[in-house]
Amino acid sequence: MSSLVVNNNLSALNAYNNVNQTDMAMSKAISQLSSGLQIQTAADNPAGYVTAEGLQSQANGYTQAISNAQNGVSLIQTASGALNQIASILQTMNSLALASANGATNDTNSLNANQQEFTALSNEINQISNTTQFGTTQLLDGSFSNQTLQVGAFDNSNNQITLSIAGVSTAALGLTSGVVVSNAASAQAAASVVQAAISNVASIEANVGATQNQLTAVVANLTVGQQNLQSAYAGIVDVNFAQATTTYSTDQILMQSGVAMLSQAQQTPSLVLKLLQ
Repeated sequence: MSSLVVNNNLSALNAYNNVNQTDMAMSKAISQLSSGLQIQTAADNPAGYVTAEGLQSQANGYTQAISNAQNGVSLIQTASGALNQIASILQTMNSLALASANGATNDTNSLNANQQEFTALSNEINQISNTTQFGTTQLLDGSFSNQTLQVGAFDNSNNQITLSIAGVSTAALGLTSGVVVSNAASAQAAASVVQAAISNVASIEANVGATQNQLTAVVANLTVGQQNLQSAYAGIVDVNFAQATTTYSTDQILMQSGVAMLSQAQQTPSLVLKLLQ
């Protein structure tokens, strides 16, 4: 049974401590409801904060990786468009070579005309090879070799794709100055060289196309992964408003009753005066 004392009002001290704890709980609830976050600093939940930061880092990495992969697709499409044009030119050159190889029906003028067009098309291949760029990066002159595309959130080979595009200049394709269609015999040999070049360019296009498909699949996978990571992150740091508002309402009631009881407890020592009357 508690004694009636004046110097140490334990009831008031207990009531004060309870009111102070309720005030802290209310402040936390207000902070959560105003920010929408249950973890704002590491002090709120050290383990949860570490986990959430790791998830956020990975999700941000996925966002950038998606952008990187999409840029890679754009780069490949740029190269593929130029390769398609070169393939079309080679098909025309093949037709010219086969036309000139038909010596029985060609005269000097027609052979010379075919040679002029053949030479012009060869020059166009070199022009495309030397000017096809993605930004300032040359794509088809043979210098684009072992280039890394970062398509993941981490620094390891599983998060990277290495891409090379072989050069497609006339020299690289075997279309040297000695390949001509100015006479039937030379045209027959030129047709074989051009057909080999067509096969070579087709192989390069196939390799580039396969990489494009790979990057498209990577983007799709990263998009799903990013959504899952963001969902997991939200589950850790976002506040449950239903729970938080319920807690806040309870704290409000406790604060009001606590203040009332503190006021009553502070009046208890005054009862001593009745004993002194």
